[in-house]
Order: sequence, then structure tokens, then C-alpha cells
Amino acid sequence: MPSVAEIIVKTLVKAGVKRIYGIPGDSIDPLMDAIRRNKEIKYVQVRHEEGAAFAASVEAKLTGSVTACMGTSGPGSIHLLNGLYDAKMDHAPVVVLTGQVESDMLGHDYFQEVNMVKLFDDVAVYNQIVINPKNAGYLIWRAIHEAKSKSGVSHLNLPVDILRMDGEEYDADLDPPKVSYDYPDIDKAVELIDKSKSPVVMIGGGTKGYSQLISQFSERIGAPVIYALNGKGVLSDFDERVMGGIGLLGTKPSVEALDKTDLLILLGTSFPYVNFLPKGVDVIQVDSNPSNIGKRVRATVEFVGDVSDFLSKILPRVKEKDDKFYVRMKDSKEKWFNELNKKESDMSKPMKPQMVAYELSKVFTEGVVVVDTGNVTMWGARNFRASGNQRFVFSAWLGSMGIGVPGAVGASFVYDKVLALVGDGGFAMTMMELITAKKYSRPIKVVVFNNSKLGMIKFEQEVMGYPEWGVDLYNPDFSKLAEAIGIKGITVEDPKDLPSAIKEMSESEEPFVLNAIVDPNERPMPPKLTFTQAKNYVLSVFREKLEPSEEE
Repeated sequence: MPSVAEIIVKTLVKAGVKRIYGIPGDSIDPLMDAIRRNKEIKYVQVRHEEGAAFAASVEAKLTGSVTACMGTSGPGSIHLLNGLYDAKMDHAPVVVLTGQVESDMLGHDYFQEVNMVKLFDDVAVYNQIVINPKNAGYLIWRAIHEAKSKSGVSHLNLPVDILRMDGEEYDADLDPPKVSYDYPDIDKAVELIDKSKSPVVMIGGGTKGYSQLISQFSERIGAPVIYALNGKGVLSDFDERVMGGIGLLGTKPSVEALDKTDLLILLGTSFPYVNFLPKGVDVIQVDSNPSNIGKRVRATVEFVGDVSDFLSKILPRVKEKDDKFYVRMKDSKEKWFNELNKKESDMSKPMKPQMVAYELSKVFTEGVVVVDTGNVTMWGARNFRASGNQRFVFSAWLGSMGIGVPGAVGASFVYDKVLALVGDGGFAMTMMELITAKKYSRPIKVVVFNNSKLGMIKFEQEVMGYPEWGVDLYNPDFSKLAEAIGIKGITVEDPKDLPSAIKEMSESEEPFVLNAIVDPNERPMPPKLTFTQAKNYVLSVFREKLEPSEEE
């Protein structure tokens, strides 16, 4: 009979899992051997378990398929949690396998014994320990089924002695049933859209893959399109209907469109910053998750279902508008692009981070762009122009620094062209995964926006009225660090050298690090500051001038 470890691996393969990210350890050695002997799954050795979880999370975000990661008992599995919370909050289906001490040692305060089920209870949609080998086949099937059907993290804790025992397979369909929806209120939605003079479509992560339908719909009803962070790249930023992002990372034309709208159509988004959304207007909301309906704003008409299904049904029924609202927004968008261009074309030193992002977007027009968290999120969201042919990945809901490099590694197993935009703070947290990229010949391109600051935190301190403090970074030479790993590295300080460096990087077939020295005083200004924010910001600048800045 097959062992529990063999059954787990065989079931993962049956579910379409191509690889499992992790680091070996004694409590998962039987699992490692089962992976070794199964030729249909690949083991990817990372250098920190957080990197394993980030890689699995990003791969799952891109494919929509279940991915897997693992850690040994105690500290190895604890390290997984941050990347798994990223998967949880961005609804990525990930199965995580954690090692455990022998079952007869549980409750003995044994070496590296940690109550993993208790620890993983908040992050996982399904969370069990395997205590009976005959039940192992069912539990791994159930973990995969729950991760798929609930788009989240499933956790199995595996005592090492149980892994070695003979188990029983469980034969059942691994695909959750397809759900079809009826839309009894579609007449009401058609009525609201037809009478609207200034409709706005707001898209989020639930619209990925539906660019053609959204384009047809927004054109027909004349609606500007704005996007939450996870909606970036669904349509091109150069599309005349696309006004850009919203929120702190957003654009002025998006704010203006929302100020003027009389109908907000939310498609696949649960945007949290409700202060940016209009009040007193009709709202149509479409989301596949019923719990998201009405969570942020009260919806006039609600539709639980897939965005593509809804658009396919409503498109033939709404009237083509002669007066297109997005056409009336044309001047606002042109002014905004001109405003952005001032920084994007500024040739002063140190380089403007906006220029770096914009120049990259002119070359990397397809593939995957993984954007880390911090000021770099702003430059990626605003200044890296989406062509409509890229896939963008953020740590959108957790907002974790460090996703960039390991996320790019995970993306590189499913996409040929992968670019990571990372700040120096986030890069230093997980830069050891460059070793993983080198070991597995992953041709990821990593651009470090190096300003020797935790720039977003500096700005947040200033907006709150505090002087910047505790945000200075001591950085090594990142290009030489890359070279020590065996990866090509270039440092660029002069904007005149940037285009040639980007060209060299884009043409390389190997992993590559571009260390871009950028202006530490370039602030990620939101599209609209409140009076209190502006007042606090001015006060903080005065304090920075008057008070000593040394960190003690």
C-alpha cells in the first residue's frame, strides 16, 4: 500500500500542482522522498520559507490554480505565515503542508513542537492535523477542494510517523462544481444605466481575463474606467476610457470622474477606502463572493456572480450612449499625463523614481510585473503604464514588503518574462531568493528603487505631523551582491545611462538586477490631500529642519 506521504504527493499531482516550494527538515523527510520519487511534481528549494509561501501565492494569483508550499516542524512552518496571509487576503488557492513531531510526542513539549493547527487557524479556510493514516487521502482531497472552492489557504499538519504509515487513497472529483446564476434584477440595472448621464465603471481583481467584455461595456455606455490596485493592467493605461487608479495610489482624473458620476458600477472589487467613493449615487455591484456585496457601500442593485457572466447578459440590453462621459474626461486625463511626464522626463540627479518606472514600462510591454510594497507601489501603479498585455501582481490586501523577488520566482515558472519592481527596504528582506533564481535558472529581472530610505513610512510620518525618524537604510552595493550570487548586476545613478541599462537587462536571458539610485526626497503624493494632511505635512517639514535628525 502507498504511504501517507505518497498519497499526498499523488493527490497534489492529480489536482494539477506542478511544484512545491519549501526547505527540507526531519519532520517532512518522508514527504521529500515521496516528491523525489514522483516524476510529475518538482521540488523548488527556496532560501527562506517566507519566500516559499510568497512564490506559491503569486503563482496561484496568476494561474487561479492550486499551488503548494511546505515547512518543517516548528520554526520552518512558522516562517511560512506572512506569505500565506498574502494568499489569504488576495484569495489565492494555496495548499500548505507543515511537518510535526511524532504523534506520540504531541503534548510533551517536545523539541520544535508547535501547535500548528492553532497557529494556522486564522490564515486557513481548511485546517487539520492528520492523526489517522487511513484518513489521509480524504484530508488531502478536502484541503485541495476547500482551497479551490473558497480561493484560500488550506493547511495540513503532518506528524512524521504518520507520513511513513500506509494510508488509503480517496477517489473523488477535485474540481468544485460550477455555479450558474440567475439575475432577476437585471431590468433594474439596465434602467439605471440607460438613464445615467455620467456612469463610471470601477474594476478590481475579479475582472482579470475579461478585458474585451469590459472594453465593449464601457464603450457602449460611455463610461470612464477606474481601477482598484488589483484591476491594473486589465485594460491599457493608454486606452482613452481608462482614467487610472483610485485611492492613495490613484490619479486626479479618477477622482474627478467619481466626483461627477451619477452611477457607480463596481465589477469584481471590494475597494476598502470608502472615503474615495462617491456618496448619494446609485451603485450597481457585481461580485462572485456574496459577502463582498454591500460590504463597503450600499448597493442599489446587487448581483452575485461572475463578472463575465453578468456582462454577457447585460451588454445586449443596454442602449448605446451618444454622449460618452469618458470623452468629456479627455482633457482631465491629458492634463494628468502631462503632469506625470514632468517627473518622468526630469533628467536631474539623483534620478526620479517616476522616470525609472516609466522607462521600464516602455520596454517591458508584456509578461508579468510583480510590484513590491512601499513607495515603489506608487511608481508601479501610476508611472508604469500598463499596455494591456501584462499581468500585474501586488500584495494588494496584506501590503507586505518583500513579495517582489520570491513572487517573481514563482511567476517565472508560469511566465517567460517576469519583471520585479522592488524598493530597497523590501528587497533587503527577501533578496536571498535571488539565489533560488540563479539555482533554477529563472530569468527574472529585478529593479531596485534604491533611495536608502523606508520612503513610504517617511511620508506617512510627515503626513501625521511627525519628522522623519528611524527610516534611514544602510545599503550594501546591490549590484555587487547580485554578482556574488552569479547574477548580472548594474548600478545606475545618471538618468542618461538608464535606457541603455534597461535595454541590456531586457535582452539578457539570465536573471538580472538593476540597482537604480533614486531621489530619497521624492514623495508619493496622493491625488488629493486633505487640509489636515497638508497642515501636518508642513509642520513635519519644519520639525525636520529644526530638530536633530540623528537616530539614537
